[in-house]
Amino acid sequence: MKYALTILLLLFVSSVFAQQITDNKKLIQFSGIITDVDSNTVVPYVTVTNLSNKEQKYAANYKGFFSFIAHPGDTILYTAVGYRDLLLPIPADINETKYTAIVKLKSEIVNLPTVRVYPWATVEDFTKDFMTMKIADDDYLIAIKNLSKQSIRGLMVTLPRDGGEIQSANFRLNHYNSLNKNMTQTNPLLNPFAWGKLMQSIFKGDKSRSSDN
Repeated sequence: MKYALTILLLLFVSSVFAQQITDNKKLIQFSGIITDVDSNTVVPYVTVTNLSNKEQKYAANYKGFFSFIAHPGDTILYTAVGYRDLLLPIPADINETKYTAIVKLKSEIVNLPTVRVYPWATVEDFTKDFMTMKIADDDYLIAIKNLSKQSIRGLMVTLPRDGGEIQSANFRLNHYNSLNKNMTQTNPLLNPFAWGKLMQSIFKGDKSRSSDN
């Protein structure tokens, strides 16, 4: 019975002593900003794990900032998608109640294996599509098509006139107008000779009808 009481007393004293050591351990406000080591841009939503304090996890915000209570000398793990894991300890010789750090993560390059995508399920399908494939025309055939009658006729209809052609047409029109500016066209309804010819043709027509009767 005495031995049991002695063991219980020793366990109680050791637990109290350990509790006092834990309670006397210094606490600090650990804050920091996480950036990319190459571009110095912030890395958002990084998971920060305190491995020395029951692996408590914290998350940085969208600006890469984090802040939590820790102890000097704690080991901190930084993990993020697309970046290598970083393990950094907090310095043990911190005299102040606050500590700020700038954490730099390095991007992780993952080399994926080459994937070849074939649009044909079988060799027969590939052979069929290859045999029916339309090959593009070479330069000679393209030149022949561009110089054909249909192509030139289409260009004549759709292609707008350039300045030289319009100037030449205006020059010919002005020259024609200058040559014929003194010539006036008469109205045939006001010409008496035209009326006389019309009457003669009518009379001749009447005479031909009477002679036939």
